[in-house]
Amino acid sequence: MDSLLRHMVDMTGHRDHTMLDVSVISAVQELSGALQTRVLSIATVCGQRFVRSRACIRAGGVACPEEAQDGSTPGEPIGAHPELAHCLDAHDARAEGVAPNGLRRLWLPIWVGDKAHTCLEITHEHGFTTESIHTISGIVSVYRNFQNLLDYSERDSLTGLLNRKTFDDQLARMLQAGDAELRVPGQPERRQHVGEEKQWLAVIDVDHFKGVNDRFGHLYGDEVLILVANLLQSSFRSQDRVFRFGGEEFVVLLRSTTLENARKIIDRFRTNVEAHPFPQVGRVTVSVGFTCISAADSPVVTLGHADQALYFAKANGRNRACHYEELVAMGLLQTIATNDTAEFF
Repeated sequence: MDSLLRHMVDMTGHRDHTMLDVSVISAVQELSGALQTRVLSIATVCGQRFVRSRACIRAGGVACPEEAQDGSTPGEPIGAHPELAHCLDAHDARAEGVAPNGLRRLWLPIWVGDKAHTCLEITHEHGFTTESIHTISGIVSVYRNFQNLLDYSERDSLTGLLNRKTFDDQLARMLQAGDAELRVPGQPERRQHVGEEKQWLAVIDVDHFKGVNDRFGHLYGDEVLILVANLLQSSFRSQDRVFRFGGEEFVVLLRSTTLENARKIIDRFRTNVEAHPFPQVGRVTVSVGFTCISAADSPVVTLGHADQALYFAKANGRNRACHYEELVAMGLLQTIATNDTAEFF
């Protein structure tokens, strides 16, 4: 009982989805004596469901988040886990199965209404008793309720995307992590090379959005924002983070990719919007400015660089994606002065 209470206190003390994931699998792993416990993300892409591990703990190990190694695919097809697929189709509370190696597996989808975007997967050598399932189910109920509270505070109410406050927090953490890596004692200074994987920030603005509101009304304007948000979620990779920044402006943090891939991913989204039929409104386009995230810059400066590239895109025809560093190298943009809190052009 003391162990259970300790884990409950730990779970409810977090204000971050990643740490909540780590906390819940740590609790389940210890209390069930499992060989492995994972948090799986469930995504639907082009009508097909995929699962991807986002946190994992193994017997004798430490729980940690897992980043996708290959951003070109949304994960493992749900068909690889037929028991889980049937459970989701039937809206069941749990599913059990036997792996090819004879190990027992238990899946517990996290239902929010009629949707489940998250699932716990527990692997055990001997199977699960009624008592262990009861304990695990209680932990999952607390996890689901607290996840919903975090979603309420972190997400935009109209589009369901992460909100401005969450963006500020995540960008600051990303910059701090990069700065710590640059300052590791005894290690040579890292220099960036062509083709090296980096982090990127993209600012996206819906073109002529005021005209949509003026001509069709705010209800249709809201529908455009919701559809653009849906296209953002389906166009970017599962490890990228998508935010509604305010009004008709969105921000994306692209993780660990090259300039060439970042450009392809961003332009894929832009063309997806251009090709999408928006009810009543018809054709909608977006402009994008993006920049490399550098630990040497503050959040304000990083966002300012992406904004400069966005303004250039909007001033030069719209419906295009512009890279800040490339524009500077070509002499099309010039930064006059910067400091930690503001940038002047």
